[in-house]
Amino acid sequence: MRKFIETIKNIFKIEDLRSRILYTLGILLIYRVGTFVVLPGVDPAQLSELKQQTADGILGLLDMFSGGAFANASIFALGIMPYISASIVVQLLGIAVPYFQRLQREGESGRRKINQITRYLTVVILIFQAPAYLRNLQVQLSDAAFALQGPFWWISSIIILTSGTMFVMWLGERITEKGIGNGISLIIMVGIIARLPFALFAEFFARLEQQQGGGLVMFIVEMIVLFLVFMGVILLVQGTRRIPVQYAKRIVGNKQYGGVRQYIPLKVNSAGVMPIIFAQALMFVPLTLSGFTDSEAMSGFAAAFSDFTGFWYNFTFAVLIILFTYFYTAVTINPTQMAEDMKRNGGFIPGVKPGKRTVEFLDTIMSRITLPGSLCLAFVAILPAFAMLAGVNAQFAQFYGGTSLLIMVGVTLDTLQQIESHLLMRHYDGLMKSGRIKGRSGGGVI
Repeated sequence: MRKFIETIKNIFKIEDLRSRILYTLGILLIYRVGTFVVLPGVDPAQLSELKQQTADGILGLLDMFSGGAFANASIFALGIMPYISASIVVQLLGIAVPYFQRLQREGESGRRKINQITRYLTVVILIFQAPAYLRNLQVQLSDAAFALQGPFWWISSIIILTSGTMFVMWLGERITEKGIGNGISLIIMVGIIARLPFALFAEFFARLEQQQGGGLVMFIVEMIVLFLVFMGVILLVQGTRRIPVQYAKRIVGNKQYGGVRQYIPLKVNSAGVMPIIFAQALMFVPLTLSGFTDSEAMSGFAAAFSDFTGFWYNFTFAVLIILFTYFYTAVTINPTQMAEDMKRNGGFIPGVKPGKRTVEFLDTIMSRITLPGSLCLAFVAILPAFAMLAGVNAQFAQFYGGTSLLIMVGVTLDTLQQIESHLLMRHYDGLMKSGRIKGRSGGGVI
């Protein structure tokens, strides 16, 4: 405790770090206030049906990503997910389209162009998602909930919802530039954390009211299981610093730097939490499409992919996570570049010729160790379904793995790592006695 208090004091002694933290907290406060600003023409007192709709299922997850803004019919109701969907499309284009490949090689100027294209694509996605959300509002709420209706309300509400998401994007960029941590990641995490106290107390009181089934004993068991899952997710998000000797023939460079042998940074979980974010964004697509049609077939399809405990939802979700893990690992890990860097630094892999053979060897090893990492990610992602089947409250079950817990752990580790870097740079002690904090290998959520 004394060490913790001393670390807090050291953080606030550093003027730049203090101002960054306060700036970040201020931006996050603006975002949280915005989630309670209801769309013009909608009566806040009539939103009970919408809140009931988002109590569980995939809409509940969407509401969690938006920090409750979805259920509040807020100006930020669509949250940041359209931007993430646009980012997925642009990254996929970076593999298939030469123009985007060229932009990726242009450094900072190319990155700015890609960001601009991503923003334009986000607006296009919002133009489709905003009407679907408004249509859902009309279906769920009675006519008494709307003070205004008609073309003017539709057009103005679409503009407001689109502007709301773009403003949230801007807030995230400001945090990344002038605050601490990845802005988009922090905004998503704050929305998730905002739901945790309510979900925890709901589960606690539900267990208290139970006459059978263990009551408080079951609640304690649930908390122990949650703690074990939490520790497992920390290990999964951090990945491994070095490839185990038995898997990679001691994949090390032979050259010594200051007496320290250099290891190639291959990890079991090189993609971090990005695959689960990408997969979750795609799982929202059927829900969006169903808002544009009254077809029974489409409604049934959307219903099947809105059931958290259903087989097809969880099977599809797991497969998408495995595929995206391989995809994102291929994007972030370049065996050819690694082989060239080894050769340039005088390093080599024992028993493997430099050049093409080294590239093939690294690619094979990366493919093999990515498989268990992707399977673990997929398993953690569908854990909430098993928790719900075991009788855990739907809202609280979301924290038994799934997207929510992975994001919370990953973003927290990344932010603490940045804070620790500021402390060590000013010759203060780090946050941990046992060593430096390891953030996610895959970077931020975006």
